[in-house]
Amino acid sequence: MEASPTTAAGARGTDAQPADLRTRARAVAAIAAQHAPDVDSAARFPAEAFAAVKAQRLLGIAVPKAAGGEGASIADVADVCYQLGQSCASTGMIYAMHQIKIACIQRHMRGSATLAETLRRVCAEQLLLASSTTEGQGGGNVRSSEAPIEYQEGRITLERAASVISYGAYADGIVTTARRTSTSLPSDQVLIAFLKADYTLTRLQGWNTLGMRGTCSEGYTLRASGVPGQIMPDAYEIIHAQTMVPTAHLLWGSVWTGIAAGAVTRAQAFIRQAVRASGGNMPPGAPQFTKALGTLRTLRGMLATSLRTYERSMGDPKALASLEFQSMITLTKVEASELAVATVMSALRACGLSGYRSDSEFSIERHLRDVLSSPIMINNDRILANLANSALLTPIPGSVRD
Repeated sequence: MEASPTTAAGARGTDAQPADLRTRARAVAAIAAQHAPDVDSAARFPAEAFAAVKAQRLLGIAVPKAAGGEGASIADVADVCYQLGQSCASTGMIYAMHQIKIACIQRHMRGSATLAETLRRVCAEQLLLASSTTEGQGGGNVRSSEAPIEYQEGRITLERAASVISYGAYADGIVTTARRTSTSLPSDQVLIAFLKADYTLTRLQGWNTLGMRGTCSEGYTLRASGVPGQIMPDAYEIIHAQTMVPTAHLLWGSVWTGIAAGAVTRAQAFIRQAVRASGGNMPPGAPQFTKALGTLRTLRGMLATSLRTYERSMGDPKALASLEFQSMITLTKVEASELAVATVMSALRACGLSGYRSDSEFSIERHLRDVLSSPIMINNDRILANLANSALLTPIPGSVRD
């Protein structure tokens, strides 16, 4: 299979060496693959994979060199997500969510010494950051917060009922949204970075799902205390539009593309074995393999184009806020998730019963269950409904080259 979804993008990190990152990511992926079946069946945190992530020092790669990182670009990070997603979807998704939080801190800390120290510690100590952006009964609306930041004697406190904190019990810190003050509107939000010594978690609900079982996305009551410097200076509405949404859609998409690539790789191995066993005759599923390969290439190309577009626009707040960009990056999520599911389904059909069985070396079962999370994680129907009005204002390209 092609090496990564970013090859076509021609992206390069400012300081990090992509080839070196890919080698390190593949070393982790090999370990993740060994333990992925047990991570899935036991719905447990991929501890072995993240011990390897930390040993390869991959958690701080996107942080600038001056702060102890490697200055990797988002395309470099997407490549790591892709490599990990091929072996263990939960490992890839956890890594992606961590890197989304890193991007938010780095791009919106505005010279904060407290947040700079957090990034320095992430790099030096290989700390894993979790995300808490869903809350209460309205879980899916990340642009509304119930729990406010409370201020007293130069310190801040927060107590929120988080409907989901993926891998919260295993993280070294949590980056969470909150209402700015007790008198603020629910949409007036801030983003705060707490490290483990700053908070406690009380479990509210478990995580027994069809796929992505190793993300351990349980619900908790989060009680945290810290200093005002842990709050990112930019309003969350800015962070959400400029960094959170684009980075999430691109890195999640890279994980889903990795899952699809893993399934297509198995289908390719099955077809090759079947051809050898039959003296050169193609099995009935061969056309489905061709279809899977085609949709995978479409998926990789679409993701590479979106990565290029975001990298060109990252330094231009006006471009990031534009209707055209916001529609494009949001539809990237929808298209990536739908194409990833279609690719895995074609790979399953290519393998036939061997792909359908759980005890086959060509089993596509885990890939399918994991990738089915992609249209549901930030529900595609909700996205399309929210985009309906803005889509009416989006100009239709006048040329195939536009």
